[in-house]
Amino acid sequence: MDQLDDLSSLHLETLALRTGQLRTDEGAHGEPIFTTSSYVFKSAEQAAARFSGQEPGNIYSRFTNPTVRAFEQRLAAMEGAERCVATSSGMAAILATAMALLQSGDEVICSRSVFGTTNVLFEKYLKKFGVKTTFVSLTDITQWQAAITTNTRMFFLETPSNPLCEVADIAKMAELAHKHDALLVVDNCFCTPALQRPLEMGADIALHSATKFLDGQGRCIGGAVCGRSELMEEVFGFLRSAGPTMSPFNAWVFLKGLETLSLRMQAHSASALRLADWLEQQPAVEKVFYTGLPTHPQHLLARAQQSAFGGVLSFRVKGGRKEAWSVIDATRFLSITGNLGDAKSTITHPATTTHGRLSDEAKAEAGITENLIRVAVGLEHIDDIKADLNRGLTKLS
Repeated sequence: MDQLDDLSSLHLETLALRTGQLRTDEGAHGEPIFTTSSYVFKSAEQAAARFSGQEPGNIYSRFTNPTVRAFEQRLAAMEGAERCVATSSGMAAILATAMALLQSGDEVICSRSVFGTTNVLFEKYLKKFGVKTTFVSLTDITQWQAAITTNTRMFFLETPSNPLCEVADIAKMAELAHKHDALLVVDNCFCTPALQRPLEMGADIALHSATKFLDGQGRCIGGAVCGRSELMEEVFGFLRSAGPTMSPFNAWVFLKGLETLSLRMQAHSASALRLADWLEQQPAVEKVFYTGLPTHPQHLLARAQQSAFGGVLSFRVKGGRKEAWSVIDATRFLSITGNLGDAKSTITHPATTTHGRLSDEAKAEAGITENLIRVAVGLEHIDDIKADLNRGLTKLS
């Protein structure tokens, strides 16, 4: 690692392969998996020093594990963060951030167009502990301004959003949040650092569901929180005490996923753009939501703050739930699942799956209509993906 002390000169593709490496005395080229729950100390004195924090090193795998640490170091380098804390899931990453950095009486301003379970976490569970959340339009910064009070401590948003691919101006959001002594937390799941680096645009924290594109093959569940050391120390403190811990095996899988992240994200993006263009021309399609389309209202903003447009899009078919389900059910190889970021293309009906726990009013406000379908474009040949979707679309036209 001595040769990589200065990471600023290295490109993301190199960081994805050469940071977070731990060479043992065995000389293995690949990173090892440390499947151990505890660690042996040389003496009682060393054990005491480790537990008190006077000496760095492994203590217990709930909060210190070499494989997990390797993943954290690699993702931090790729995000341009001082530190990363890995968690057991993407939702655990959001929970850990909120529990570590908020307290009773604090207020959060959250974009209305977040993942459905994120909405439930803020609106139902954090509310029990005295944290108030106000939901506003992701793209209307005047609504964020109007929602600010003396108790506002955090802005939380996804950009691009799930599933309508709305885009927020991260730099402007950061400026507004910091003006009022609030933190800006950005869920960077859809883009990953391969396409977008929120911290460089002023965000305080970048969150991930590592389950998605960071893994890339739908194998494991995990999450991550990236940001400044002092903030991450608070998140780490919650992790150490509460234990939403990433397993060493999952961390190893994510390490392997990061190695090919840049290549995969470019491939996902290229195919998604071609699919979005094609969908716009289909008679059965009412509207397509994808930031790569010139017709998208935040297309120019997405071009400015992303290096590509990502692999997720959604579209509305003419009709309602019946018609949307018929298109989904007509596919032969697209996987009907709520997950995304896989090498295999996935398709889902957000109103009854990923956002199914929202009230009808909340769905309406977020634009989650009954005729909306989300597709996470995988790595199959684009012509085959089109043909699979066309089986159902032709029945509606």
